[in-house]
Amino acid sequence: MAWQVSLPELEDRLQCPICLEVFKEPLMLRCGHSYCKGCLVSLSCHLDAELRCPVCRQAVDGSSSPPPNVSLARVIEALRLPGDPEPKVCVHHRNPLSLFCEKDQELICGLCGLLGSHQHHPVTPVSTVYSRMKEKLAALISELKQEQKKVDELIAKLVNNRTRIVNESDVFSWVIRREFQELHHLVDEEKARCLEGIGGHTRGLVASLDMQLEQAQGTRERLAQAECVLEEFGNEGHHEFIRKFHSMASRAELPQARTLEGAFSPISFKPGLHQADIKLTVWKRLFQKVLPAPEPLKLDPATAHPLLELSKGNTVVQCGLLAQRRASQPERFDYSTCVLASRGFSCGRHYWEVVVGSKSDWRLGVIKGTASRKGKLNRSPEHGVWLIGLKEGRVYEAFACPRVPLPVAGHPHRIGLYLHYEQGELTFFDADRPDDLRPLYTFQADFQGKLYPILDACWHERGSNSLPMVLSPPSGPGHLSPEQPTKL
Repeated sequence: MAWQVSLPELEDRLQCPICLEVFKEPLMLRCGHSYCKGCLVSLSCHLDAELRCPVCRQAVDGSSSPPPNVSLARVIEALRLPGDPEPKVCVHHRNPLSLFCEKDQELICGLCGLLGSHQHHPVTPVSTVYSRMKEKLAALISELKQEQKKVDELIAKLVNNRTRIVNESDVFSWVIRREFQELHHLVDEEKARCLEGIGGHTRGLVASLDMQLEQAQGTRERLAQAECVLEEFGNEGHHEFIRKFHSMASRAELPQARTLEGAFSPISFKPGLHQADIKLTVWKRLFQKVLPAPEPLKLDPATAHPLLELSKGNTVVQCGLLAQRRASQPERFDYSTCVLASRGFSCGRHYWEVVVGSKSDWRLGVIKGTASRKGKLNRSPEHGVWLIGLKEGRVYEAFACPRVPLPVAGHPHRIGLYLHYEQGELTFFDADRPDDLRPLYTFQADFQGKLYPILDACWHERGSNSLPMVLSPPSGPGHLSPEQPTKL
């Protein structure tokens, strides 16, 4: 026949009603209930009245000794595992410690709960307490593993962040070395200073990440040690485990959960120096070496709006009062008061300057050769136009998306433009002082096709903005100072 009772259930049914442990030398009363021999002896010694069965409350004949329950003893002997240690006994009653007093948090025997100092206290069988505490221990171990997983994720982020910082530092250092190769021994001191600055900045970032990494690794080691301690503690015997559990669970050295939640804060490599500005840091000494010679540009009359007047060999443009009679051709602007240079650039590095003088409104920059010149000009990089300008004599702005106000000091009379086609950069400078160019704004773009310098003289506003714009001659900067601006 098939057995339908599991071993734990069978063990529960073989427990003495007094000590709640598996029967030891079971004796069977006349009523049919069985008890441990030691439990009956102890119970009879502590009762002045007649002995009654604790289960059915029938009187027990005290004149004769209850017979042993041999069959039950054999079943228990057959079920007992070899080497199963005998439970420890109560020091007061010499009975097995089979109960746990919830109020006093200590192990007691059955008589302690019935007759001793723990009467009326809530008690729980040792097996139940053991299972409950094992569940708590498993929960603690699971929590530690989750915390360790968080630490591992943090360490991975820190390592990746550190690697990225080092890689970006290496790339930036390579750019610095490449740029300084063009300056040779004249800029050795400046190169050493820049590299040391980058190195110090990098060392500071890496040191910060290393400190966080070391702290995180230390936390991971402590969590691993705590996990090992708890796992070893889980292998203790029932009684030792229960005796030590509360002191172990409340020990201050066990790491608390969620200690590092939200602790990771990424660090970015921001050296405070743009790649395009490396050469400009030594501009006062190496002006001619930093930028190419100014381009000998002229304006293209075929592109000029009918209101624009060109003069002085097509290097000066001015918005007139009356439209000129000019053929309507595809390359000519018919709405915006713009004109292009006769030369475009599709590679290399180029520098040119435009004198804006005291005009209250102007715009200049570069435009793609394929951009539309009919109707109102779309002044944005998305339409192939990169411009900065002055509005109403007060507001300098870059025509990005959205527009960017420029904090320009004073009112520059000369604007320098530096185009690095392959690097995708167009930088505007305040070029009033040739020995101290001041960057105004830099566009970053993936240039494609030919780019043309563009000048927008803006509407003359009934003569108030009729001053011309001038393409600076190729003799280079230096002949125009802000103290004595050219009278246009």
